[in-house]
Amino acid sequence: MRTKSLLLAACFSLAFAPATVAQTVAGSGIAPATVSNSAERAIGFAANAPEGAALAILTADSSLPAQANALLDASGREAVAAAVKAAGFDGSAGTTLSLRGIGTRPRILLVGTGASPTVNALAEAGGKVAQEMKSEAHPIAIVGSFDGAQAADVGFGFAIGQYRFDRYKTVGHKIPATGAVTLVSADPAAAQAAFDGRSKPLADGVRLSRDLANEPANVIYPDSFVARVREAFAGVPGVSIEVLDEAAMRKLGMGNIVGVGQGSPRGSRMMLVRYRGAGAPAAPLAFVGKGITFDSGGISIKPGANMENMKGDMSGAASVMGAALSLAKSRAPVHIVAVAALAENMPDGNSQRPGDVVRSMSGKTVEMINTDAEGRLVLADANEYVAKAYAPRAIVNIATLTGSIVGALSDQYAGLFSRDDALADRVIAAGKTSGEEVWRMPLHKNYAERMKSDIADIRNSSGDGPGASLGAHFVGFFVDESMPWAHLDIAGMNRSSKSTPLVPKGMTGFGVRLLDELARSGE
Repeated sequence: MRTKSLLLAACFSLAFAPATVAQTVAGSGIAPATVSNSAERAIGFAANAPEGAALAILTADSSLPAQANALLDASGREAVAAAVKAAGFDGSAGTTLSLRGIGTRPRILLVGTGASPTVNALAEAGGKVAQEMKSEAHPIAIVGSFDGAQAADVGFGFAIGQYRFDRYKTVGHKIPATGAVTLVSADPAAAQAAFDGRSKPLADGVRLSRDLANEPANVIYPDSFVARVREAFAGVPGVSIEVLDEAAMRKLGMGNIVGVGQGSPRGSRMMLVRYRGAGAPAAPLAFVGKGITFDSGGISIKPGANMENMKGDMSGAASVMGAALSLAKSRAPVHIVAVAALAENMPDGNSQRPGDVVRSMSGKTVEMINTDAEGRLVLADANEYVAKAYAPRAIVNIATLTGSIVGALSDQYAGLFSRDDALADRVIAAGKTSGEEVWRMPLHKNYAERMKSDIADIRNSSGDGPGASLGAHFVGFFVDESMPWAHLDIAGMNRSSKSTPLVPKGMTGFGVRLLDELARSGE
């Protein structure tokens, strides 16, 4: 039970009128602290494959690498060669061939990497093994022609490829096999060090993002998001956490973010996680994520079909926290601040209405045209706050902002918008390196005309036109033009309807790898 305050700061005169009655958040019957996902396979490195383990052999062509040949006797090698020839397996990237009944190994899985595989290709091969062998009852050994660092890349792919979210399954659920996976390397110590130093923290960051976004909205809402992230960062050195509640945001004049959440009994929050590694620059790089923990559309309510997926409208916020966790756990020599702008957008007698006017932290006024254009509103106040309080050297927004970007880019790229060519180039490069690619979209000066309001500084929707670009223009309106700024619209990328090697079906954690790479890439 909580009662919303009746007091407003003077600077908030154009914001919402708060609730005048107590509201109750109904219990869900779910106790998230007492349940977890099924255990994953432990990942380790060794010079030899354990006896009795199923073999996953990574190969660039139709021949077996020397490490694999050494694990098979002559008859086993002949049997595999015959099967490869009969199946036409050529080792091209993504191809597989599963064999049983050969020698003493319970199963042999061949996975193609393609010639001269990249870091991402090796990771995808590892993820392919995780997907193909998820029901394998035996421990698994992965062998191939890779050095220590490459073995760590394969291990990373296996780690995020085996991800699952099954903590609420109780009837007829077959718990996946959990036998250990061993990556065979000529230098297992170097492989383990590379994995522990970079790959495992990055996998932990992806896992945090996916967990937050996969959770139902009766479990993850602004306050519980904060609690879950605090738990993830407990004991991680170099980290400081700041959380603004509704009272603090009202005093600061944040009419946008608090206005979005005023129809919900669950109060809005702004969470900022700062990490500064040894030797990092004085000014941080700011990652600002949209954190709408459920988006009904508010008074401009969405159609019912597929509305359940709106629990993932906080994927941007989840991914900035995942990236921060990866960078902090790996003790990267970077300085970042990750911001989650958290609110629940619900219809209620106290919800903001189309036609309302609210004021941002800096005093800019916004006319509400569509209450379902809410993500840009929470980003507006978050951008202004992080710029004032943390003086970052650049701001990068990430958000499931528009359906328009899905129509333009489908699920192949995130949309990139920026006024700064140098920053845009860095984001594009980080996307290619990480495997989370972006495509630059236009920000034309004429978009400002389409977003003009007759009664305020800007309106939150034009009603028609290039929706993704207009939404990006709105977000950028609240960032000083002297500040390097980029905006990523990930509405087509945050959820997958089918499993791929690195992304099991469900929420993807898109952006964690990209932002991690961007922070490490320097100026």
